[in-house]
Amino acid sequence: MALRDIPSYALYGEFDDPVTDWVHCETIQSRSRLHNYRIQPHRHEKLFQVLHLAGGTADISVDGQSTRLTGPAIVSLPPMTVHGYTFSPDVQGTVLTLFDSRLTHILADMDGIRETFRSVRLIGLQDHPEAARGLTEDIASLAAELTGHGSGRSEAIQARLLLVLISLHRLRGSARTAGSRSPGRRALQHALRFRELVERDFRNHQPIEVYAHRLGLTSPHLNRICREHLGDTALGVVHQRIILEAKRYLTFTSLSAKEIALALAFDDPAYFARFFKQKTGLPPLAFRAMQQNALA
Repeated sequence: MALRDIPSYALYGEFDDPVTDWVHCETIQSRSRLHNYRIQPHRHEKLFQVLHLAGGTADISVDGQSTRLTGPAIVSLPPMTVHGYTFSPDVQGTVLTLFDSRLTHILADMDGIRETFRSVRLIGLQDHPEAARGLTEDIASLAAELTGHGSGRSEAIQARLLLVLISLHRLRGSARTAGSRSPGRRALQHALRFRELVERDFRNHQPIEVYAHRLGLTSPHLNRICREHLGDTALGVVHQRIILEAKRYLTFTSLSAKEIALALAFDDPAYFARFFKQKTGLPPLAFRAMQQNALA
């Protein structure tokens, strides 16, 4: 099966709460029992996932490598990781899913911790009873906040999630990193790191050579990685991000096309309009009108 043929699932349609539209929480039972406890190999393009196996067993396949886990255990999966599960019918636990860009934002001020979550981590917790108990409590508290309506809910959700992430980071010495030394896994890590850099710097219109240098790669190598794992050239990935931001401005603000061009660091508004039409097939204001009609 080619990489392009592997299903890529986005749970975004299930994120229907404006306060928590960046994070989703569900029990392992709720989804797996619908599929006879077998989840076929798939991937999530922009989502980071944590699976907390509280009880039962899970045969997990990661990029073609199979491992059996017995609860309590925990798994963290960066975006684009091809993974599948076969659970025992008595499985218990929780799956947390959030946008990878939000993960980067949450961990932005914590030196060294972000690197922990760029690789797959499989952690058995049988020899870490205190950590297992703490993770169970923190995940239960996070789930309660997600379904609650208390004041400061958004901040509490992020704080609870941060506690879970810190616990995982502290357990990194106990983790197995599935396939982390393989060339394909290293290339995927470069692709994810590149996307993080683009998310932070896309307004600066930096040459691809600058991104490649920061990743310790050549520009042709970065392009090959992006084509393989992100489905476009490196420049195409940057352009996609610029267009996404332009669409957000046109849909959710009343800024003029000229003001949006300046907000996105285009010196020439006319060039911005041509660029937008080339990528979307519509001039900026025609796109805005289409979005307004759709919303109406």
